[in-house]
Amino acid sequence: MRTIGLIGGMSWESTAEYYRILNERTRERLGGLHSAPCVLYSVDFAEIERLQVQGRWAEAGELLAAAARSLEAAGADLLLICTNTMHKVADSVEAAVSVPLLHLADATAAAVRAAGLRRVGLLGTAFTMEQDFYRGRLAAGGLDVRVPDSEGRALVHRVIYEELCLGVVRDASRAAYRRVVEGLVAEGAEGVILGCTEIELLIGPEDSPVPVFPTARLHAEAAVDAALTQ
Repeated sequence: MRTIGLIGGMSWESTAEYYRILNERTRERLGGLHSAPCVLYSVDFAEIERLQVQGRWAEAGELLAAAARSLEAAGADLLLICTNTMHKVADSVEAAVSVPLLHLADATAAAVRAAGLRRVGLLGTAFTMEQDFYRGRLAAGGLDVRVPDSEGRALVHRVIYEELCLGVVRDASRAAYRRVVEGLVAEGAEGVILGCTEIELLIGPEDSPVPVFPTARLHAEAAVDAALTQ
């Protein structure tokens, strides 16, 4: 099995989920006491979040590219950026290393297509829902992507940064997310992409009348499958 490199810490709450899922998937595939060979570079999310808010994406990209080079030097054979939003700088990360980067949106689009769906709702940070770097990648993968209205987008974004990234999970926020999901379904969404890795801490299949696609889980499972493919 090849070694998986993780660029994490954005936030560490969801990076911890990545680590758990990587090892669970490896045990499912290989059995016994097997676990995933991996290396982690965990950044300071406060610094990344400040650059996001200030629109200094090139600098954020340089930080993640440096992390990627460190992971390659540590023996990583393939890389994951353990956050949807920071795939905005995926090209910078990819250009910094010679090992492959497994793009989160590609893994997600593949799972949606495998489920026989095309029209999906997208929940995530405002950056992910409103900018083209992620929606465009999903569209290139054959999906018709819908996002909540401005009020819904603001709610989803606020809960991510003010609650979930801090490890706070509130029933009131779960109920609010359910209403946002119901709105997307009413507009024709056949499934809903949980396009922020922290959202999986709040809602799951039981909170949606249509299939949900948990991006952290899909990304981590695809990484294990890729690492086991020679």
